[in-house]
Amino acid sequence: VDKLVKSIADAGVRNAVRLGKMANEDTGFGIPADKTIKNVFASRGVYEYIKHMKTVGVIEQDDKLKVTTIAVPLGVIAGIIPSTNPTSTVFYKAEIAIKSGNSIVFSPHPQALRCILESTKVIRQAISEAGGNPDLVSCITIPTRQATDVLMSHEDTAMILATGGAAMVRAAYSSGTPAIGVGPGNGPAYIEKTADLTLAVKRIMDSKTFDNGTICASEQSVICDTNMADAVEAEMKRQGAYFLSDAERDQLGRFILRANGTMNPAIVGKNPKVIADLAGLTNVPSSAR
Repeated sequence: VDKLVKSIADAGVRNAVRLGKMANEDTGFGIPADKTIKNVFASRGVYEYIKHMKTVGVIEQDDKLKVTTIAVPLGVIAGIIPSTNPTSTVFYKAEIAIKSGNSIVFSPHPQALRCILESTKVIRQAISEAGGNPDLVSCITIPTRQATDVLMSHEDTAMILATGGAAMVRAAYSSGTPAIGVGPGNGPAYIEKTADLTLAVKRIMDSKTFDNGTICASEQSVICDTNMADAVEAEMKRQGAYFLSDAERDQLGRFILRANGTMNPAIVGKNPKVIADLAGLTNVPSSAR
């Protein structure tokens, strides 16, 4: 098992640039260089974290309580793959599934089908090269909602690892199969009065702009004490932020929010200048982060 997982991790690193570029081409989301970093992290970073874990058999022995903890593989796992982080999600889910003695079947987001299938191909080849059965990892080739529903509720599916929009995560939890779901984030950042303001703003800006904010944990709002507000705004402007006027904020709001309250998908994974141009905001500088 450990040999298979290492082979997958190595293959993920070798193909990180190519798959990152492919993910951007397929979806139009994010930044290829940042997607490369995510691919390396989801491959090598995850492997380094889990490589020494014991995941099958006796994992704990409490002689005092006379309790033995035994880890048993579940079987077939369904892996729901989003369009925002398609290739990196494939690699880390494959690694943790196989490390725990399971197989996994991916349900790809239609918008990212090509890069997800290619990532699956890379993983299957890596498993074969390490002497394993490539069918430990497979992928739906014609992605439909019906195919995903059948996969999640199939009698041979033991667990669902669901990453995606709120509707997909709800579907996973209501499928009748045990599920671990991760939906869209809405993370706020609080700058406390004793914080290193320059560093705090840098961390927030770097995180929010990484891959154009497609990571669920990206900060969506910044909170601080009222008496710090001017200093925070000044530091954010110094580091490349642009603050909208009231009129610009209303104009942007009308563009990014649709009549039913949902977000306009045209802005997802795009940089600030592209969003500003789409919304008709002419004063936003091209350098704005």
